[in-house]
Amino acid sequence: MKQLLLASNNADKATEFRSAFAELSITLKTLKDFPQFPPTEEDAPTLEGNAIKKAMEAWERTKLPSLADDTGLEVFYLDGRPGVYSSRFAGEGATYADNCRKLIAEMKGVAPRRRKAQFRCVLAFVPDGKNVHCVEGVCVGVITEAPSGGGGFGYDPIFLPDGYTQTFAEMSVALKNTLSHRGRAIMAMKKKLAGVAW
Repeated sequence: MKQLLLASNNADKATEFRSAFAELSITLKTLKDFPQFPPTEEDAPTLEGNAIKKAMEAWERTKLPSLADDTGLEVFYLDGRPGVYSSRFAGEGATYADNCRKLIAEMKGVAPRRRKAQFRCVLAFVPDGKNVHCVEGVCVGVITEAPSGGGGFGYDPIFLPDGYTQTFAEMSVALKNTLSHRGRAIMAMKKKLAGVAW
């Protein structure tokens, strides 16, 4: 069985990836299996740059085929913010709830038609330290005025995808994986993994 390192310590992301890769002959490891390595500094100006940097550093440290994502919530009314700073929108060490509260506050009073946003996920796969394969997934929706739902993570309680009446936080993992930005990026990456040597 092939081993694949998900270059993340985020248990919520690991759950989504394990669910999506369940039918493949892959043992998915995460950075929690390598506590001796410090986290990668996500200082690239783009989601693509951060994903590639994380995957490349993970490969260099472990010599395992490595997969990394960087994901951002891009709110059109806020000119694409928080974007690459999504996980630390409310400051370093911010919780999911802190970030949601800050975004709700910044969008207070904004009309429904102007609350459009998109989640964008870039996945980078480094199989051998030389080659990098990237895919992207996008999901468009709106920012709600208040959180709803106890599932998911990040901005899921305040993101309502187009065509649905439930926020990501109200959906099952299986449903979310079929339409979310990360789910779409994972589906594209699964095709990529089937077509490259690693």
